[in-house]
Amino acid sequence: MVVLTAICAALYAALLIPFKVVPLIPGITEFRPANAMPVVCSFLFGPAAAWGAAFGNLIGDFFGGLGPGDVFGFLGNLLYGLVPYAIWEALTDVPPVPGGLVVSAGLLAVMAVASTLCAAVVGWGLHLLGFHPFTVLGTVVLVNNLVVAAVLAPFLLAVLYPRVQRARLLYRDLLGPRRPLPRWRGFLGVGLAVVGTGAAFAAGELIAAGRWVAPWAMHATAGHRLEVGLGLLPLLGLAVAGLALL
Repeated sequence: MVVLTAICAALYAALLIPFKVVPLIPGITEFRPANAMPVVCSFLFGPAAAWGAAFGNLIGDFFGGLGPGDVFGFLGNLLYGLVPYAIWEALTDVPPVPGGLVVSAGLLAVMAVASTLCAAVVGWGLHLLGFHPFTVLGTVVLVNNLVVAAVLAPFLLAVLYPRVQRARLLYRDLLGPRRPLPRWRGFLGVGLAVVGTGAAFAAGELIAAGRWVAPWAMHATAGHRLEVGLGLLPLLGLAVAGLALL
């Protein structure tokens, strides 16, 4: 798993770096076809993909200039690589290979949750630091992640999953079978993760635009920095608590 973490990180960084010359928000993010890799690797390699995405993004950031905002990039990409396999494994044992309508729709839904949580964390952190408003950065990261993942990940999974499965390198081949989660715990964990993610992103958009203030974050700061910072914190905590149950 350590070797797979290093491979995921190296692959992610190698695909990120060449596109640093196509910035969407200069110094913050760029067009990233590599964003399909954490999702694909998550279904293949589980926890190794989560850590690989986090460190791979950090390596890529070296080539764009490191700063305090990269802490939130690390956390956002860690969750981006964690969500797909964690939610999929909690709900089904069907291989994550596009086939029927139900499986394809399920894959798209999981990618949407992963993309939204990553965008919420990155947008929250950089708005709190006063770098870019959530309404801009959160939206750009969400669209960048989701569009690339939705277009490329199904094709890559269809090609790679059967081969990795035959080589017995899937994360469950290496870690061994897991005791099934109690049904209530799986549904509760997925429910909290989905609700917390959606609520955090929606709250970030509304608070940053000055259209809503969370009752627990009644402040008046320049650019709504503390309103966003404190307003999203319990909602993101809800999403992370849901993932912890899985």
